[in-house]
Amino acid sequence: MVRIKSLDLSNNALTGEIPQEFVKLQEIALMNLFRNHFYGEVPFFIGELPNLEVLQLWENNFTHGLPENLGRNGRLKLLDVTGNHFTGLIPQDLCFGGKLEILVLMNNFFFGPVPEKLGECESLTRVRLAKNFLNGTIPPGLFNLPAVSFLELNDNYFSGGLPEEIDSPKLESLVLSNNEISGALPSKVSNLNNLQSLFLQVNHFSGEIPTEIGELKNLSKINLSSNNITGEIPVTFVANSTLVSIDFSSNSLTGEIPKGIASLKTLSILNLSRNELSGSIPKEMKGMVSLTTLDLSFNRLSGFIPVGGQFSAFNGKAFAGNPDLCGPSRHTSCKQVSGGNKRSLSPVQISSVVAVILIMLMCLAGYLITRYLRKKQNSKKWKLTLFQKLDFSVEDVLECLKDENIIGKGGAGIVYHGSMSSGNVDVAIKRLVGRCNGGYDLGFSAEIQTLGSIRHRYIVKLLGYVSNKDTNLLLYEYMPNGSLGELLHGSKGSHFQWEMRYRVAVEAAKGLCYLHHDCSPLIIHRDVKSNNILLDSDYEAHVADFGLAKFLSDAGASECMSSIAGSYGYIAPEYAYTLRVDEKSDVYSFGVVLLELITGKRPVGEFGEGVDIVRWVRKTKSELSKPSDAEVVLAVVDRRLAEYPLTGVVNMFKVAMLCVAESSCERPTMREVVHMLTNPSTPRNLLAQSTAST
Repeated sequence: MVRIKSLDLSNNALTGEIPQEFVKLQEIALMNLFRNHFYGEVPFFIGELPNLEVLQLWENNFTHGLPENLGRNGRLKLLDVTGNHFTGLIPQDLCFGGKLEILVLMNNFFFGPVPEKLGECESLTRVRLAKNFLNGTIPPGLFNLPAVSFLELNDNYFSGGLPEEIDSPKLESLVLSNNEISGALPSKVSNLNNLQSLFLQVNHFSGEIPTEIGELKNLSKINLSSNNITGEIPVTFVANSTLVSIDFSSNSLTGEIPKGIASLKTLSILNLSRNELSGSIPKEMKGMVSLTTLDLSFNRLSGFIPVGGQFSAFNGKAFAGNPDLCGPSRHTSCKQVSGGNKRSLSPVQISSVVAVILIMLMCLAGYLITRYLRKKQNSKKWKLTLFQKLDFSVEDVLECLKDENIIGKGGAGIVYHGSMSSGNVDVAIKRLVGRCNGGYDLGFSAEIQTLGSIRHRYIVKLLGYVSNKDTNLLLYEYMPNGSLGELLHGSKGSHFQWEMRYRVAVEAAKGLCYLHHDCSPLIIHRDVKSNNILLDSDYEAHVADFGLAKFLSDAGASECMSSIAGSYGYIAPEYAYTLRVDEKSDVYSFGVVLLELITGKRPVGEFGEGVDIVRWVRKTKSELSKPSDAEVVLAVVDRRLAEYPLTGVVNMFKVAMLCVAESSCERPTMREVVHMLTNPSTPRNLLAQSTAST
């Protein structure tokens, strides 16, 4: 078959070296050998194949260096050798013909500098050289390529500074973390109009944060932590309305926290810890309803920690190491210390103070009584809407809104457990802030539009809602066993054995399948995660929390969102990079849930900086000498499982890895997921694999 043009042997268990007979394949344009057990050296003749355009060798055991003549045929477009044991220098002529588009050399042992010629390769769209031993100064041209969208050089030994001139109009992700880069951040970073992710943490950057960063209107994630950055947080920076995550921790920033930071309506993570920030915490920040993670520890902040609003979800760790901060979350009272010389009060002064205090107490008592009566009267202004016949009133619902009934808190509001004595029914009450309170809808409309119109055994029932001009209360059927995430990752996780895990997986899959295939228009959940799968008294699974749900008129179509929503560790790659979402985004998230059930681990936080559960599983597989699915399962399976059917776990693992495929078109539909989970002997016919690691 010497005239063959495409050879795809990927995703098998082939071993040995690349055969010498391949030298005869003079017409070959595509060679895919990825995800096998090949080893040894890539022969020199591979670089001499005159028509070779695509060479994918990722996730094998190749060693030595790449052929130095690779790319000299002038046709090379795609090279991906991720996850091998390559060493040596990067070949100089990979872009000899000016056609190279994708270069992925991650997770190897390449050393030395990046060839300057790559900085002149204007055809490049993706450059991913992370996790090698590369050093020297990064070629300035890489920051000025016209078509590049991903530039990921993290976890190397690059030094020197960044160029003053930076202008890559299509660059979306710039990742330079964990290197030895120094110098100031160039102001011309503002030219990166499409930049969405900027990760520069763990380097030696110094100087101030350029005010021009505020001009990056598409920026959603920025991490400058663990550097030597000084000065204040620029006011222009906090005007960026698309930011989802900010990490400036472990620097030497001074000044106050800008009050304008409260205007970042989509911000979910804010870490300003271990700096030298001073002044008070802006009280406006308690209205940041999307903020789920806050760390202001080890600064020089002072004054009262805001109470209520979103700050009710943060504990004392977020404010530790600030001795001049006070408030309930620090378990300290704020005492106002007067200046000047201390002196004792006279009896007349003491009497005056006591009289003033008594008057104030009387006024306060009158105010509280009036407020109570007014509240009782205003309860008539509440509107109760029920979706099924139930016998309880507005007063029954309002009576349950007590601190002792709180069973959960989140970015969207507080959840209470309510026992309706008049209706003899238990409900879960989610309290949201209404529009007239200056807040956002917080998913109220989405919940009403979706759950109010659908019924399914494995989807939580919305019983009704209570609302007035200030507040919305959503009433759900009560799930006494909480969420899957709480059970799996909590103290009772060891009692959550395989049979029950498998049943929950199938039931949740059927609930999502109903949304995607049996609703018209179809419904995309957009926040599938273990904490949004609730368990009733029989541990039956129910998909919940439709605050981010979207209707999609056509299956297979996608919709562009204005910003990223969802939970870190569950967000599909295409959603994070392009803001486009479809039903396959839910499939990816569900795949992460399946990996949680298999491994017992959380999606993020247990695998090191920047590594989630999907990458950890893939990395674990790449490090095995015999990376079969069974071997991978044995390496990652939850050790708390007393016993389990290996074939059943392997089947769920296969389904999970299909769901978390990098390319959305390679993922199964939820209908296929249900079929594969319930019929393990009938595997899905896989589509042709594409460049999963790229």
